[in-house]
Amino acid sequence: MATPIAHVVVAVALGNALNLPKVPLRLWLLGAACAVVPDVDVLGFWAGVPYDAWYGHRGLTHSLAFAGAVSLLIVATAFRGERWANHRHRLLAYFFTATASHAVLDAMTNGGLGVAFFLPFNTTRYFFPFRPIEVSPLSVPAFFTARGLEILWNELVWICLPALLLAVLILFARQRRAVGNSAATS
Repeated sequence: MATPIAHVVVAVALGNALNLPKVPLRLWLLGAACAVVPDVDVLGFWAGVPYDAWYGHRGLTHSLAFAGAVSLLIVATAFRGERWANHRHRLLAYFFTATASHAVLDAMTNGGLGVAFFLPFNTTRYFFPFRPIEVSPLSVPAFFTARGLEILWNELVWICLPALLLAVLILFARQRRAVGNSAATS
């Protein structure tokens, strides 16, 4: 798995694509939570759940069905006011993508048993052919080692910098569109 830091960075970068008039703090916090919540399944290690079980690590909570359920739940509860009526489709897409991005990053790591993207319909676990992300340790003390620093550097190169580039490109495109729209109305 990638570190929680890397998952949150991706969710924040994706949030820039929303282009909402005023983005409340709760949106950013919920997006960050969506990006890390699939790893709640690591609790199964201590409860004796087998890794390859439905509820094992990278199982059901890493599936696209889970991402869909989480996004529906968040939008239905945290964005139910009339103010959000015209933005719900974008919010659903954002929270789905933020949650699903976790599984996508995990499928790009060099360790584990793969990701069960299609549970509960298919139990097959997948990796992507391109797997440059070093698998992260599950313990916090392991990050305070030379290996932990290697993993953080790897994520800076393969996750954080591309996410930052994505965010900058989105902001640039939005700014360019705004300039084009203001020139057209002048």
